Amino acid sequence: MKISIRRSRRAAIAVALGSVLALTATACGDDGSGAGGDKGDAGSGKGKIVFWDNNGGVRTDIWKEIIADFQKANPDIKVEYVGIASTEYQSKVDTAIQGGGLPDVGGVGAAMLAGFSAQKALEPLDDRLAQSSLSGKLNKNMVDSLKAAGGGDGTLYSIPTSANNGVLYYRTDLFKKAGLDEPTTWDKFYEAASKLTNSKKNEFGYTIRGGAGSIAQALDAAYGQSGITSFWNGDKTTLNDPKNVAALEKYAALYKKDTPAADLNNDFTKMVAQWDSGTIGMLNHNLGSYQDHVKALGAGKFRGIPQPIGPAGKRVQVSNPVDGLGVFKSSKNKDAAWKFIEFATSHAENSKFNKAAGQVPSNNDAAKDSWIAQAEPTKLAAAALTDGSTSIVQLPYYLPDWNTISKADNEPNFQKVLLGDMSAKDFLDTMAEQLNKAQAEWKEQNG
Repeated sequence: MKISIRRSRRAAIAVALGSVLALTATACGDDGSGAGGDKGDAGSGKGKIVFWDNNGGVRTDIWKEIIADFQKANPDIKVEYVGIASTEYQSKVDTAIQGGGLPDVGGVGAAMLAGFSAQKALEPLDDRLAQSSLSGKLNKNMVDSLKAAGGGDGTLYSIPTSANNGVLYYRTDLFKKAGLDEPTTWDKFYEAASKLTNSKKNEFGYTIRGGAGSIAQALDAAYGQSGITSFWNGDKTTLNDPKNVAALEKYAALYKKDTPAADLNNDFTKMVAQWDSGTIGMLNHNLGSYQDHVKALGAGKFRGIPQPIGPAGKRVQVSNPVDGLGVFKSSKNKDAAWKFIEFATSHAENSKFNKAAGQVPSNNDAAKDSWIAQAEPTKLAAAALTDGSTSIVQLPYYLPDWNTISKADNEPNFQKVLLGDMSAKDFLDTMAEQLNKAQAEWKEQNG
């Protein structure tokens, strides 16, 4: 059954309403943040602001350190921290835009940026950045990515904090024991997935992401194998190109053959914890889980390398969204909210954050710090993006409905593909139809 994209978005917001009201009722600032249409106020630059972390739990400790540093440097400002799981963040913000209770400042990554800006919930930050000590200090590619993701008008609604590139982690000890080569190509990847699997001993070659956040990983595998380097061919997506269909069929066939059955419902936290248990050969995730693997396995038992090279001898990856911080337009204390963003993305604090997260810093000075060279996956990922070996398929984050299409609308369908209840072709055709419609609507609205 075809479902209207707009209707599905409204439905998602309505479903989230009940669960978020209790949070938003108590999470607004002293001056009372409102709904998305509220223009807010610059405020006094003092008092209380509320910060919503878009990766609560995973990044809570490091954000609390940064907040403590900020409050020490700015004793007239108090920051109330609210940690929200990444899987719940978009729906909570969407609901608060409609019903009130938005924070002053919050995490606003590229993948959700267009949806928020389309609802006019975010404050433009171009002028503030131009007059700030941050001017000229931030990675230009990250800034440009967030401008492009903001809806097409080139406005900057989010200040970048980091880039979080995709990585193939593999167990060096298990590979050595099995006499396997490093999985630098897709052929070697599939060979290792098969050879390292002994289901009777609960040993598997790979863990596949079947729960929340599964679509980006699936697209990485499809485009990585097909070698297609553009998401669009004219006004139609290449998503359901026959080469991508064949690639996804091969990738999805790993489920339950060379992966644990539990993968069907695993989001990234469960997937990472499962890999860290020590009986699985390979894991696709991003730089953010590097420190988790070091703690669980020890630095000598694994490596994190760029995605495998495809049949044409070229590495193709889908774009990994840049993360950032935005000021919500309804804030009554925008000056204080901006001070917090400015502080959090300064050299010392941005370096501290990304060292903890294992990601590429947005602050150019922070990116030169010594820890980068010591964190091998971060070093290799940064090199792969600059040495000409990698082509990036830019995902359409600028589409207001991208996040809904790539999550709520199609994650259940990908689970059907893994279970054999839906073909890879039907899955990609369904998603392609939604994206082509969203692209046509976007072009009509933006000339």
